[in-house]
Amino acid sequence: MGVEQLIDQCIAGEERAVRALIEEYQPMVFGLCLRMLRHRQDAEDVTQESLLRAIRALSRWDRSRPFIPWLLAIAGNRCRTHLAKRKRTGIPSELVEEVPDGRPNWQAADHLAEEMNEALSGIREEYRQAFLFYHEYEMSYAEISEALDCPLGTVKTWVHRARRELIAKLRRRGIIEEVQHEP
Repeated sequence: MGVEQLIDQCIAGEERAVRALIEEYQPMVFGLCLRMLRHRQDAEDVTQESLLRAIRALSRWDRSRPFIPWLLAIAGNRCRTHLAKRKRTGIPSELVEEVPDGRPNWQAADHLAEEMNEALSGIREEYRQAFLFYHEYEMSYAEISEALDCPLGTVKTWVHRARRELIAKLRRRGIIEEVQHEP
């Protein structure tokens, strides 16, 4: 069944379709929330809130645009709101639990993933979100621009700056080496 047909059934109030939509997209939304919030319980809460908001707003989804960027934009906005609340309430960063992202536990890959997550946590939120949309969710610059409601050029700049900052951070930590080009 296609996403539009599933959404039509959700709008019609079919509980089975709502469950199917949640089962299909929950892992993707949770992955984004976990990467942005870096706290499993917060990510679970924001994932649930994001999916609930999306389901309530399905009738307002513009069918001329892709569904996934629309859904991830809702989740990204909820994450930003949660991060702003966290900042206002002053939760110390030491209390925010570092969590693995649930991928296979191969030692080298796990270590690299930890280093990458650590490096990602140190870059600006906009850069991180654009980078994750582009590299993890394989969204086009145009889709990211739409999801984040910002100009295409800004998205390209954010992804480029995220890459540059990640490379610098990983070099400083000795994870990747400086490439020496011969003259």
